[in-house]
Amino acid sequence: MPAWWNGRDLRAMLPRLFLVHFNDTSLIAEDRGALVGFLVGFLSSSRPDEGYIHFVGVHPAYRRQGLARELYARFFRLCRRSGCSRVRACTSPVNRASIDFHRRMRFTLEAGDGEDHGVPVTLDYNRPGDAKVLFLKRLEAGRG
Repeated sequence: MPAWWNGRDLRAMLPRLFLVHFNDTSLIAEDRGALVGFLVGFLSSSRPDEGYIHFVGVHPAYRRQGLARELYARFFRLCRRSGCSRVRACTSPVNRASIDFHRRMRFTLEAGDGEDHGVPVTLDYNRPGDAKVLFLKRLEAGRG
């Protein structure tokens, strides 16, 4: 995975518990048996009307071909079938590609308690110094 993110080692974002407990709401994309993309998501047990996208990755050779859009669309359908009307996600403020992608997917950026280059951020989200951009998408019946 580090090669997918220019050497950034994000494997800690994907502990085994996500693969064990959320495998029925997570998606993978393969090409000839090779992993080329994934979406790890879950339905919130605390907020029954919400789904959450935890982590998404697309192999660099498969980007800009609609694969991430398709993974999101499938997750949205799964959420709607389960009675969810909203999907949440977050990213680091340095991940401008992710922010732009979520905007194109019609997520709204939620207000935070800070700002980074004109983008609202929630400071100290997981720990001190860990700002996140929070996203919300309201699902329309039958649409992504």
